[in-house]
Amino acid sequence: MSSLAVQKAPSAAGATGAARNARPPLRRRISLVPTITLLLGALYCLLPVAWVVIASTKSGSELFSTFTFLPGTGFTDNLSDLSAYRDGIYWRWMANSALYAGLGALLSTCVSAFSGYALATYRFRGRETMFNVLLAGVLMPPIILAVPQYLLMAQADLTDSYWSVLLPQILSPYGVYLSRIYAAAAVPSDVVEAGRMDGAGEWRIFTRIALPMMIPGMVTVFLFQFVAVWNNFLLPYIMLSDDERFPITLGLFTLLEQGANTPALYTLVITGAFLAVLPLVALFLVIQRFWSLDLLSGAVKS
Repeated sequence: MSSLAVQKAPSAAGATGAARNARPPLRRRISLVPTITLLLGALYCLLPVAWVVIASTKSGSELFSTFTFLPGTGFTDNLSDLSAYRDGIYWRWMANSALYAGLGALLSTCVSAFSGYALATYRFRGRETMFNVLLAGVLMPPIILAVPQYLLMAQADLTDSYWSVLLPQILSPYGVYLSRIYAAAAVPSDVVEAGRMDGAGEWRIFTRIALPMMIPGMVTVFLFQFVAVWNNFLLPYIMLSDDERFPITLGLFTLLEQGANTPALYTLVITGAFLAVLPLVALFLVIQRFWSLDLLSGAVKS
């Protein structure tokens, strides 16, 4: 009798284990929810990009008569028409955006690196108050600051100039915040003190010791600021009136307004929007490789 009970027990246990293996665990099913959510979010974000890429290949007649995601045959014609429009002013807008975003992001990154390192390393009266004011600047919508910035530039007689778009972009509260957080984590105070004991000045300690440790964080600040300046529309819209100084965002906006009366310009707007995305994609790919190299070198050094 007891032997039969012993034989039945393993068989019952095996049946229970088989039932458990037959259906997926609850934890695995729950883990699929974030994955599906991310896939839906990616699809929501990538569908407009796919539409722009495909629509840029269509001619004016194909744009409104063919299936949405069916490629066309007019990309080269659209590109030549875009280059010929007003003697190639589109490429002037691209060059202006490269100037605003490249130089503005570089200067902003330098200011953020100086400010973040100082706030993380030095102890002085009013440091936390200054940092809290910067954090308040992060929460401030750009539209609130655009009009005061315009009035300041008008007082300095700098409106409708390259400086009117460059100067307001130099100080980035979010960049200073990231720089301080990264400097506090990446630059040990013992290393700074060792440099001072060796007789190095503060500038030499910053440039030779602290800045190389902060490079990955500064690359992130540069990328964020570059994308923000490249996509900025409101500030150039308020500051500039001469279309020779327009960035690509404002130039495409004026081209789209003209397209309301001339539907043939719609293909130029779509092609221009597609080309305007390519520098951001290329920059991200280059910087992503730079991030990987920095992380690997930091792991080897540690």
